[in-house]
Amino acid sequence: MGNETGGTDFILLGLTDRPELQTPIFVLFLLIYAVTVVGNVGIILVIILHSNLHTPMYFFLANLSFVDLGYSTCVLPKMLVNSATGSQTIYFHSCALQFYFFVSFVISEFYILVLMAFDRYMAICYPLHYTTRMSPRFCALLVVLSYAYGFTDSMTQTVLTFRLSYCGSREIHGFFCSDPSLLKLTCSDLRIKQTVLLMSAGFNLSITSLAIFVSYLFIISAILRIRSADARRKTFSTCSSHLMSVTVYYGTLFFMYLRPNSEQSVDQDKVATVFYSVIIPMLNPLIYGLRNRDVKEALKKRVHA
Repeated sequence: MGNETGGTDFILLGLTDRPELQTPIFVLFLLIYAVTVVGNVGIILVIILHSNLHTPMYFFLANLSFVDLGYSTCVLPKMLVNSATGSQTIYFHSCALQFYFFVSFVISEFYILVLMAFDRYMAICYPLHYTTRMSPRFCALLVVLSYAYGFTDSMTQTVLTFRLSYCGSREIHGFFCSDPSLLKLTCSDLRIKQTVLLMSAGFNLSITSLAIFVSYLFIISAILRIRSADARRKTFSTCSSHLMSVTVYYGTLFFMYLRPNSEQSVDQDKVATVFYSVIIPMLNPLIYGLRNRDVKEALKKRVHA
């Protein structure tokens, strides 16, 4: 790192510069974070404490809640502290850590969602072999590989981003340290960084979305071969929550990264960033908690215990 970056404080401008909106935004995001923590921790605890939920589907769901909680916690507490204290600064190394863990969890979520689709594919297309093929050891290995890839890819992105020189403005147009915001502040040659970033984002988005799409082609084909309409409905209902999560998650990311540059604006970036970094981690436990019968019954038992 050159002299331009060493010990640099960045300025997080937040969502708005209007003072009258600071308190409502603080209260709103505090409530959102509280719901996110309670919802995701609740899902994890319910799955751990109820033996009937010790299946591959719920094991992957617990990990989805963990990564949602992880990347939400990377950004929201700092935002809330800054909003409450009136400070807008974040230290250079704190920014790098925030960036690293946020990207790690986001990339890991791509592959957790793929594992959830693969689990439904195995359960519906190969029900007789499901238990033997989706063993606890195999599922744990798949999850470990997802995290290992996510954290490794993130390390590459972090090193390339924070080796750049930041010799101009230190103002980040957002509420956390993200690649698009940081790259606007650097005076370094961005060709290597942008190439690696595009390759990583393109690979992760395309390979995971393709894997999920192909899985559901086989799933839908298998469901259509079921003669009973009631059985088809019940079988498809086991996929509905996952499909909803995938649609919201990928829809937001494709909007952010694949729209033409001419359409980009700071306000659009902020709205999309809030949605995938703040709203989605809150929505996932609500989607699974409200739509999944087993989770609802386990929650009821735990509440009335």
